Amino acid sequence: MNLLLPTAVFMLMVSVGMSLSVSRIMVNWRRLTLQAWTRLLLATFILPPAMALALSWSLHLGPGDTAGLFLIGVAPGAPLMTRGAAKKGFDMQMAASYQFWGALMIPIMIPLMVFAVGRLYDRDIWIPPLQLIEIIARQQFLPLIGGMALMYFLPAFSQKAQQLLNMLGNAILTAVILVLLWKMGMKLHETSPVVILSAFALAAGCLGVGLAFLSHGVPGAQTLAFSNCNRHVGLALLLSGQYVQSKTSLPAIASYAVAAIIVMTAYARWARPRATPQPH
Repeated sequence: MNLLLPTAVFMLMVSVGMSLSVSRIMVNWRRLTLQAWTRLLLATFILPPAMALALSWSLHLGPGDTAGLFLIGVAPGAPLMTRGAAKKGFDMQMAASYQFWGALMIPIMIPLMVFAVGRLYDRDIWIPPLQLIEIIARQQFLPLIGGMALMYFLPAFSQKAQQLLNMLGNAILTAVILVLLWKMGMKLHETSPVVILSAFALAAGCLGVGLAFLSHGVPGAQTLAFSNCNRHVGLALLLSGQYVQSKTSLPAIASYAVAAIIVMTAYARWARPRATPQPH
């Protein structure tokens, strides 16, 4: 399982890279004003962890559940976010632009946010930015750039390889997800309904702040809001065990993983007539 999931993600990320356009990604970045970048920063890195803490305090969650929700809040940009947005009919190139930007900001924002909130609980927690850069590069940058390079230098081969990578990656990923959902289902069965409710509230909140802050004057607001809900569950798990040292964060993080899928699927069905389907 530890090897199958990274392999499937790597295959699918290379495949996604073969579908991306550097020029369109750069165009999307240039379309954003300074005010739009500020809104994007707030909606992505500031408000989600603030909502997580507010939910924890209002619902009287335990330390482990609080840590889990907070780490979900500070960890945007799941590796397969771009692919997920494309499958739901949103703008794939805009989702890729957001994912690149989020990945660049993670080594800056996560250490600062975790350290600041840690001080509220009288704890000194520092996450080395270089370790985050290594994780993001391995999971996102390298396979995406590799796929883009293959499409540029070997277009005929890449078009054939893309179908094979999609088929194998999807087959492996589906099997892994089924096993993980079964395991999470067992864990969620023992989880407090309040924790599950807070996870759904956070997922809806991430989507909501994306729509509220990005709907006016920000191109591709629906795609960005959808992508903002798709937080990096794997990174949150890693941070909870390795740096925050919270062994009881899994139920909250697992609850969010399920809640996000449901919230994003429901929103995609509602927004599909308004979104612009993109080939992928």
